[in-house]
Order: sequence, then C-alpha cells, then structure tokens
Amino acid sequence: MTEAAAPAPTASREADAALTALGTPLRPFRFAASGEGNKQEGGARKFIQTAQTAEEYGYDTFVVPDHLGDQIGPIAALGALTQATERIRLGTSVLANPFRHPVVLAKDLATIDVLSKGRLEVGLGAGWKQDEFEGAGIAYDSPGVRLEKLDEALTILDVLLRGQECNFDGKHYQVHGIKGTPRPRQGPRPPICTGGGGPKMLRLAAKHADIISVVPVTTKEGKGKLSGITLEKAIEKVELIKEAAGDRFAEIELNWAITAVVITDDREKTAEMALSALDRGLSPLLEVDVKLSVEDILDSPYVAIGSFEEIADHIRRVRQLTSMSYVGVFPTQMDAFAGVIPLLRDA
Repeated sequence: MTEAAAPAPTASREADAALTALGTPLRPFRFAASGEGNKQEGGARKFIQTAQTAEEYGYDTFVVPDHLGDQIGPIAALGALTQATERIRLGTSVLANPFRHPVVLAKDLATIDVLSKGRLEVGLGAGWKQDEFEGAGIAYDSPGVRLEKLDEALTILDVLLRGQECNFDGKHYQVHGIKGTPRPRQGPRPPICTGGGGPKMLRLAAKHADIISVVPVTTKEGKGKLSGITLEKAIEKVELIKEAAGDRFAEIELNWAITAVVITDDREKTAEMALSALDRGLSPLLEVDVKLSVEDILDSPYVAIGSFEEIADHIRRVRQLTSMSYVGVFPTQMDAFAGVIPLLRDA
C-alpha cells in the first residue's frame, strides 16, 4: 500500500513471505463493518452505538453508505463518529460523486480526518441509484459521463487532500487556485477507495485508488447477478486490476464485501438450502441468471458458511487465490462475523 493507505496490522514473518496465486505478497487481513441509520426513532443514536460495537468487536474500519432515502447523512455521521469512537477507522462506502462538488467534498473530508486524528478512508463512486437522482432533481447522466466525472473528481481530491493548490480544467470541473484546507492529518493524504464490477470502473479504480472494492456485476436496479459471485469471476476482476495498475498493483489493497454470513455445522446442507431459496426467488439482493452448484456457493468470496474455523479457512483461501485481504460485512452480518476476526488476526 502507498503512504496514503490505511495502516494495517504487522504480518507474521511467514505471511509476509508467502505469495498469492497472482504472485504478490500476502497482505494482513483487515475488517470493515458498515452501518446504516434510518429515520425511525433512535436511528441516529443506534448508528453511533453500532459503530462503537464494531470497535469493541475488533473491526478495523466502520463505513457509512450514501443514499438519499431513509438514512442519516454520511458527512454529518462521520463527524459525530470522530468523537464517539477512539480507534476504529472511519470511511464511506461509498459516496455518490454527483451529489457533491469535489472541492466542497474535499474540505469536509479533510476536516473529518483532522477531527478523527487521521482515521479517515475516502470511498467514492460514480453513483448508481437512478430513482434517488430523479427524486432529487439531480441529473442522472449516462454511465460514461458519470465515469468521466468520477475520474476528474478523484484527480481533484488527490490534490486537495494533500493540502496542495489545485488548478484543473476538465470537461466537467474547473478549479482555479483553490488550496486544500485544512491539511489532513494523514500523509500524504487519506487513502482513497473506489471500485465496482465492470471493466471500465475497475480500470478507473486501478488508476486512482489505494483500496479497490471488487464487486459482483449488478443490474440497473442494483441487484447483484448470481453469475458474478463466483470465485472465478472475482479472480478475473483482480487479474484485470493487476493488468491495468501495472507496477502500482503491489501498492493496492483489495476489498470485498461478504453479503451472507451463516454460522452452521453443516456447510453443504446450508448451501443447498440457499440455492433452493434462490431458485424460488426469495433473495431480494440477487438476480438469478445462472445455475450454480453447492461447490460454487461454498467457494464464493461473497458468501461465508460454516463454523468460525471453516469460515476463517475459506477466507484464507480466497486471499491466497485472489490477493484480496480487506473483508467487509453488512450491518446484519456484523455480529455473526465478529467471531471469525480473532482467527484471522495477524494471519
């Protein structure tokens, strides 16, 4: 990881010497939990409590989503978390770039990094939830234009988050003589995370990011395609990132989010039940576009089924084959996955 990347635990001598299947050194694991706060009674307070619980469990990072629906605002929430937590790193997963001008965003993010004493990770994406854009009257551009804007915004943020003066004339943003203030606590700047499932997004991430999220391909409605959750697809995406990043690949930390954590003493039976539920259309998050086997489900990086020890072994294997080492879980999975963290710490 570059100087800008988040500090990670020191690897053991054996892990440090080991190589992944892609020929890169193994990174120590890091773990991220995500939170959400909605408009229901106690939503904001519960959000703070969730972050504090994640810190107690030993998660390395707590990340906040960015939607215009029934949830709290991510920038204000991060500001509160700088004072409500002590150790855990704070991030966004991920901010929708079209919602904020990069110059304004840079000032907010730099302030959060100062207030948190250097614990910020900046997650930024192109934005995808069309109904939110339309409801807010924000232009929902074509995918190509959203990627162009993200490319320019990441370039601007890179300069301003170093505390430097930005002069930039792009197709979508023009910035003249603006200096990044306050100067962030981290140097040379807080780490930047972006990612996705498609080749164009992954190549853009390989150009800019310190942390890249490897995401299954999604539909226009935001559902993950079942065909995209296999280990083979994840390996293909990592190989694409490696090719696009070139010599910079060794400096990039790869992240993925486990969408289902099931603690059980019968992995195969549980996987069979999961496939049956998918066949009956019971998953609101996945579009079934292929027929997968029990082995496909159990091998998937995005699914964790078994005892704590079996899940830990599975995640070690995913890291060995893909070089992905930064594990994220959703709010509903945070408690269940907490028992796996000690088994992987410093592994």
